[in-house]
Amino acid sequence: MHWAFDEGSGTSVLESVSQIRDDIQYVFNQAEFNEHSGPQWRQGVTGSGLLFDGYSTSVVHTVVNEEKKNGGQEFLSALSIGVWVAPRTYDWGYEGKLTAIVNRHNMERKQGYLLGMFRHGSWSFQVGLEGGEWKELWAPEGYELSKNEWSYVNAVFDGTQGEIKLFLNGTEIASADVPGGSRIAEAVNTELLIGKNNHSSLLAEVFNLQMFSGIMDELKIYNRGLSKDEVAASYREVLDSAHGGVRPPLKYDDIKLDRTPLLADRHRPQYHVSPPAHWMNEPHAPIYFDGQYHLFYQHNPLGPFFYHIHWGHWVSSDLVHWRDLPVALSPEKDQLAPDGIWSGSAAYDADGLPALFFTAGNDSASPNQSVALARSTYPQDGDPDLITWIKHPEPLIVQKQGMGAFGDFRDPFVWKDEEGWYALVGSGIEGEGGAALAFASQDMLNWTYKGPFFAADIQKYPYLGPIWELPVFLPLGVDKHGVSKYLLLVSPVGAGADVEVFYWIGQLDKNELSFIPDQEEPQLIDVGDFHFTGPSGMVDPKTGRNIVFTIAQGDRTSELEYQSGWAHNGGLPLSVYLREDGRLGIEPIQELQSLRGEKRLSLRDKSLAEANVLLKDVQGDMLEIQVELEPGNAGQLGIKVRCTPDGEEETLLYYDFNEAKLVIDRTKTTLHPGEKCRGIQGGKLELLGENLKLHIYLDRSMVEAYANGLKSLTTRVYPSRKDALGLELWGDGKSLVKSMEIWDMQSIW
Repeated sequence: MHWAFDEGSGTSVLESVSQIRDDIQYVFNQAEFNEHSGPQWRQGVTGSGLLFDGYSTSVVHTVVNEEKKNGGQEFLSALSIGVWVAPRTYDWGYEGKLTAIVNRHNMERKQGYLLGMFRHGSWSFQVGLEGGEWKELWAPEGYELSKNEWSYVNAVFDGTQGEIKLFLNGTEIASADVPGGSRIAEAVNTELLIGKNNHSSLLAEVFNLQMFSGIMDELKIYNRGLSKDEVAASYREVLDSAHGGVRPPLKYDDIKLDRTPLLADRHRPQYHVSPPAHWMNEPHAPIYFDGQYHLFYQHNPLGPFFYHIHWGHWVSSDLVHWRDLPVALSPEKDQLAPDGIWSGSAAYDADGLPALFFTAGNDSASPNQSVALARSTYPQDGDPDLITWIKHPEPLIVQKQGMGAFGDFRDPFVWKDEEGWYALVGSGIEGEGGAALAFASQDMLNWTYKGPFFAADIQKYPYLGPIWELPVFLPLGVDKHGVSKYLLLVSPVGAGADVEVFYWIGQLDKNELSFIPDQEEPQLIDVGDFHFTGPSGMVDPKTGRNIVFTIAQGDRTSELEYQSGWAHNGGLPLSVYLREDGRLGIEPIQELQSLRGEKRLSLRDKSLAEANVLLKDVQGDMLEIQVELEPGNAGQLGIKVRCTPDGEEETLLYYDFNEAKLVIDRTKTTLHPGEKCRGIQGGKLELLGENLKLHIYLDRSMVEAYANGLKSLTTRVYPSRKDALGLELWGDGKSLVKSMEIWDMQSIW
């Protein structure tokens, strides 16, 4: 069999020996929320190659059922496989199964063959032999398949000669003996799959794991055993005919995750930061260096599901327009973080260079979480984008018994002042509740535990939960009494926890390295429900502002995330500050005004009815809205967004003056039976006699509302109808629209 993958487009690929056209399975062959588009093709080693997305792309080859024709089991005396592969990322190795390059196997019945990859680029050829033996041959250490590079892989089974061999780039690297006369037992009633394991694990009842991620080209399968000279000649033929005798180069742009297919998704935000595709959770580790802002994020490059976590990386000159950069930190074959690179922060080292502090995941250690460090290769490599990072080989901080809740120890937040470096780590105190633990260092490498920085009273505030994640600590400056104030943010998790971003304003006890809140009860920045989480923060050296970043969670089922090819995005960057009245002020950063397009509306001193006549001409799902409403005798007052002309679908955002609450009503948001965006969300907001001032950002499925510079309400909407684009002011009394301005907003991509 031979698949040249030279089609370059389309949803099928030719197997040239049988002349059978095989279907390519790909999520967007039939897309519900996007334009239909076939699988992605890229430059191959000769002609084109097929890009496998890591979770949906595979080729199914129809096998003529010879065993039925002959009335029994079929056997292969010899089998050879040769293929060019360029992996984009590695699978974690769930349930010990291989990521299939090509296979037709049933390990349980010990039948068939499987060529595939495992953790950290290791790879193997496995066969089921006549008589019921499963034979595995693994590439030795040092011969892993490199990410983002072409490798020529060959596996040879020769039962007559009694041997199995592996070749990498034309050279034999491993061999094993089998009894002379051995034969492979064909896997009965099993499809030949390229890029997908015949018996892949299922995650969330939707996602097949162990699927190939990267480019494949020139796959050949022989019913004889190739000699080492034939393998070497096949390798040299590609090098000499197309690449001047050298190994085929691979441009990063040819293999990177491409956001282009997702730009037409009618629910995917276009001016909120997001990964090019697949999964993200919290953005973190913001830092400014050499004229650019860097922001990292928790990322699964294999697909839109929570799995094998890496650090994605964006860079920006203005905190608004971001560029996708290669993954900054990946799990590697080491004793530091082989199982995940989890959340953390960034700080400056003694030379003023950025350093990344992350949670190192190592399931062979107890606890499996520690604090680790990575440094940029700048300035040695001269790369201003800081693409390459080198991990410090040992953990910086390892949790010991008595140091918080043992086994929960993550998300370091690090800052530096003239006396040294300080770190908060999310954890808890047994029987008491969540806690941020404090550490100090004089050299950024050796850390001393100082005790709890601040802890919850879970008896008094059970919603603060047993564990805290993602602590953030920012200076707010001096209040009107001359006292230095600080902001502490945390995210509770665990039994009984309300998974929101809570905060306190208070003072820092530098001697004890502890936090003293002004008031015991925590506050919320955002009164939505689960859509504003995962905080990180920085002091912007350019402006002195405190800027907070969050994840805007998607609120969708795994089925819809599979169909969409993406999950979650970042919230808009927020400026947080201490107001004159001592309360926390929040507002989207001013740089977002650079995204304004056409001004669609500007009015003053109109009744709701008069304003709504003018609003009928304003349609959109990418808008910025600023409105000030004088309530008059209204008890409830607000605006409907994403409305269909007949009102069948709409989302109502309003303020309840009697309850002093900011509320969003999603009971009519969507008619789509699979979407979860339902119900009513909201929370306390004291206006203290002020007019209602709403600053609203609509970005496809995102609705972010900022009220009077005090609270936000972030939520998701997925209308089923494409005409859910209207706006309407709403209230139950006589109210005045003091002012209203609306702009179209532009994509940042």
